[in-house]
Amino acid sequence: MANSFPSAAGGTRPGNYQRRVNNDPFANIRRNHRIKVPQVRLISPEGKQLGVIDTPKAINLALEVGLDLVEVAPNATPPVCRIMDFGKYVYEESKKTSHVKATASKIKEIEFTARIADGDFFTKLRRAEEFLGHGNKVKMRLKFRGREMAHTELGFNVMKRAVEELVDMGHPDAPPKLIGRNINVMLTPLPTNKRKPKFKVEVEEEEESPEDVAPPAGS
Repeated sequence: MANSFPSAAGGTRPGNYQRRVNNDPFANIRRNHRIKVPQVRLISPEGKQLGVIDTPKAINLALEVGLDLVEVAPNATPPVCRIMDFGKYVYEESKKTSHVKATASKIKEIEFTARIADGDFFTKLRRAEEFLGHGNKVKMRLKFRGREMAHTELGFNVMKRAVEELVDMGHPDAPPKLIGRNINVMLTPLPTNKRKPKFKVEVEEEEESPEDVAPPAGS
């Protein structure tokens, strides 16, 4: 019976064939029997230098204690390898990457202008306070328009005032800085037990002011 499968040498792939792409960032890290060099410089699980050892012996030392021989510096001569739990290493590195992505996604942005009116100014501060209250970092940005660049001190005054108004909710990572036509400052939220909302309290007090309360019946 004729072979229905294409030959490895000259066969053709199906039209819907797609090459599989390995997106595993740890796939290229050689470990155990994938390490083909004759010798490696070995590091113990505790980080102790064990010197240059024949690769098969280093692999056996790792496997004997239920761990892996992992190449950590492939370009060294000889390559540097460490005995470790590779699965645990992958898990911890993946967790670090996830944390960085989560932190980046929590940055909120508030934009000001150099001649912002007080009403708009405090509206934006209330939003910034809300973001900080939810544990988000807040990037405050002030954009100069037209000839406002001739008076950058106006913009710095606005940003410094905003930072001072939010001092009980977050602290600046660095002083406000002029970059191009923008002044930027990043606020990091204070620990939960140290946050003291300012504008939210004012809003609640306004909502409960005597003028807003209906008089009792028969008065």
